[in-house]
Amino acid sequence: MADFYDLLGVSRDVDADSLKRAYRRMARQYHPDINKDPGAEDRFKEIGRAYEVLSDPQTRARYDQFGEAGLGGAAGAPDMGDMGGFSDLFETFFQGFGGPGGAGGGRPRRQGPQQGDDLRYDLTIDFEQAVFGQEQEIKIPHLETCDTCGGSGAKAGSGPTTCGTCGGAGQVRRATRTPFGSFTQVAECPNCSGTGQVIADPCGSCGGQGVKQVRKKLRINIPAGVDTGTRLRVSGEGNAGPLGGPSGDLYVFLTVRNHPRLQRDGLNIFSEVKVSYLQAILGDTIEVETVDGSKELEIPAGTQPGTVLTLPNLGIPKLGNPVARGDQRVTVSVDLPKRLSDVERELLEQLAGHHSARGKQHHHHNSGLFARLFGQKG
Repeated sequence: MADFYDLLGVSRDVDADSLKRAYRRMARQYHPDINKDPGAEDRFKEIGRAYEVLSDPQTRARYDQFGEAGLGGAAGAPDMGDMGGFSDLFETFFQGFGGPGGAGGGRPRRQGPQQGDDLRYDLTIDFEQAVFGQEQEIKIPHLETCDTCGGSGAKAGSGPTTCGTCGGAGQVRRATRTPFGSFTQVAECPNCSGTGQVIADPCGSCGGQGVKQVRKKLRINIPAGVDTGTRLRVSGEGNAGPLGGPSGDLYVFLTVRNHPRLQRDGLNIFSEVKVSYLQAILGDTIEVETVDGSKELEIPAGTQPGTVLTLPNLGIPKLGNPVARGDQRVTVSVDLPKRLSDVERELLEQLAGHHSARGKQHHHHNSGLFARLFGQKG
């Protein structure tokens, strides 16, 4: 699907009047009764859909932020291109009306303040930020109530008046002649968008919308122990509601970057360490990387390859109870040398003999050599 602004041939900062003029011009150009080119009807429907979204400040804000994905259930909604075809006709040829009327009857829209939309913000954080938590500053574009008119959309000293087109009912009946005869359609009043009221003297600051798009800085607190998929709710930081209504909420969805050497599994952290065969045989104390910095790990004498050693309480804090914390599990791999010096080979051969039944007599004679070699390598 093409970009809605490109479909209507307008810039992204277009005002409501210019948007309406562009829609009328394009709708006339591609209307199936006028334009017989193949694909004209599909283009006409796309133009209607684009205007339907961009003419409403709430859906326009969602589209600006997330594209079509931000329109939520739009994909499952009835196809407005088909259902709204007749109201598109009225919009195009009855110049007294503004805005595309929805098809079908139904009650007038609820008047007065309404709750604003919730917003989603995707945030990627580092592994350490997820473990220990952090305060982070983000910038979000959202709708705020116009402070000039207090959300009413009307200039100071004035207010909404009853719509003269529908007499406050929010709906109009229209007789339409078609090649199949005349019929009457009940549709949302295009003059007041179904609210039953119009603003005769709109607020200059917000163009009568009652809300303005603002880019706001927010400091959000990321708690310790979050993971990819954790959702943080920031109350009241979504879009402001129409007619001065309360704001929706902001939901921050977290993605945690992978660490190059540490892997998370629930509350535990897994890592690997490589030791020499002499360290594994004789034991040693080594430094290992943890989220708390470098820590000492004791390699017991006789450690086998694949042994998992535990560093307690160096894992992930439990979300909501950071005092409870997992462990770090370290898998030990043993590095066997591919080349030996002559001295090492001789000593190892003597050691091999020492461990056989017939080689026991070498034990006392070579103990000094073994100690020297193993002492150096340990």
